Amino acid sequence: MKLLDELKPHFEKGGKWEKYAAVHEAIDTTLYSPADVTTGTTHVRDSINHKRVMSIIMLALLPCIFMAMWNSGFQENLTLNQMLAAGQIDKLPGFSDSTSILANILTGAGLLLPIFLVAIITEAVWVVIFAAMRKKSIDAGFLVSAVLITLLMPPTVPVWQVAIATSFGVVIGREIFGGIGMNFLNPALVAWVFLSLAHPGSMTGDAVWTAVDGYTGATPLAMALSDGTASLAAQGITWKAAFLGTIPGSLGETSALACLFGAVILLISGIASWRIMASIVLGVVAVSSALCMFDTNAMNPAWHLVLGGLAFGTVFLATDHSSSAMTCKGQWAYGLLIGALVVIVRVYNPMMPESVGMIILFGNVSAPLIDRIVVNAHIKKRKLRHV
Repeated sequence: MKLLDELKPHFEKGGKWEKYAAVHEAIDTTLYSPADVTTGTTHVRDSINHKRVMSIIMLALLPCIFMAMWNSGFQENLTLNQMLAAGQIDKLPGFSDSTSILANILTGAGLLLPIFLVAIITEAVWVVIFAAMRKKSIDAGFLVSAVLITLLMPPTVPVWQVAIATSFGVVIGREIFGGIGMNFLNPALVAWVFLSLAHPGSMTGDAVWTAVDGYTGATPLAMALSDGTASLAAQGITWKAAFLGTIPGSLGETSALACLFGAVILLISGIASWRIMASIVLGVVAVSSALCMFDTNAMNPAWHLVLGGLAFGTVFLATDHSSSAMTCKGQWAYGLLIGALVVIVRVYNPMMPESVGMIILFGNVSAPLIDRIVVNAHIKKRKLRHV
C-alpha cells in the first residue's frame, strides 16, 4: 500500500516513530505480502510461506465459523420459540425465526463477533508488545490463534473472561517461549484450559450452551455418557444431527461435517499431518470398540467421533506444527495416545466429559519425549546395522 510505504521511513531506526515500528509492521504484514524477496540462487524458492500457511488454515476454518454462527443462532432462536409456545415469554425479539438461515446467522454473529473481537484485540496488543521488546517483526499467525480461541468458547462466556484467557494463552502459552513457532503448547488450548479451571461456571454446566437467560440444557455428549445414547434419541438427537452440528455445544465444536471440510483443505494443501488425524481416529475407534465388547451399553465409536470437541481438536488443534510430534512414527504414537485417552477419560471420568483439550495439551507435553524415543531408536538401529 502506497501510504504504508511512504510512512515506513518514519518507523525505521532513527525515525520519529521508531518505537511504534511493531505496530506499523503488524498492519503491513497482516494486510500485504513482505516487500523483501529472495534473489540469490542459494535459496529454495517456494510459493508457500508462513503467512500463506496461516491463510490456508483460515480458509479451512471458514466452514466451522459459518456453522458456529448459524448453530449458535439456531439454538437460541429454537429455544425462544419453544419458550413462546410454552407461554414462558410473551413475544419473540427480532431475527428469532429458527427456520430462517439468515436470522440464525445474524443471531449467531451477535454472539460470536464480540468474543472474536475481544480475542483478536487482546492478542494483537500482546503480540505488538513482545515484538517491540524483542525488536522483531510481527507474524500474522496471531489471527488464527484468536479464531481458535473464539471457536473453543461457549456462546455465553463473558468477554472479560475471554480477554483474561487470551492474555494467559498468548503470554504463557507462546510468547515467553519466543513467539510463534517456538512454543511447545497450543496457545488456544492453554487459554481454554485456563478459563476452564479459573472460571468453570462459564465453561461447563447446563446453563452455558444456549444464550437464553434462565435456560438450562446438557450437551449431547454429557447426556450420552451419563444416561447412554438412548437418552439422545429420547431428546430427538440423532447421529445425523450430531454429525451436521445442529446440537448445543461450544461455538466451533458441534459440526463434525464442517471439521471434515477443513480437514480436506488442510490435507490437500499439505499443511496438516494425515498421520496425526488418522491415528487419533484409529485410537478412538480401537479403544471404544474394545469397551463395547465388554459393555453393550457403552457409546460406540461413531458417536464418540461426532460428539464433543473431538473432530475440531483432531483437525485444528492436535495438528499444530509447533506443539505436535515431528517424526513420522512419533506422529502415529502421538495421535494414538490422544485418541485412546479421550475415550478412556470420557468413559471413566463422566464428571468431565469434554476432556479433548486437556488431553491434546498432554499430548503436546509428551510430543518431545515421543520424538526423542523415535530418534534414539533409529540411531540405535543404524548403529547395529553397521556393527
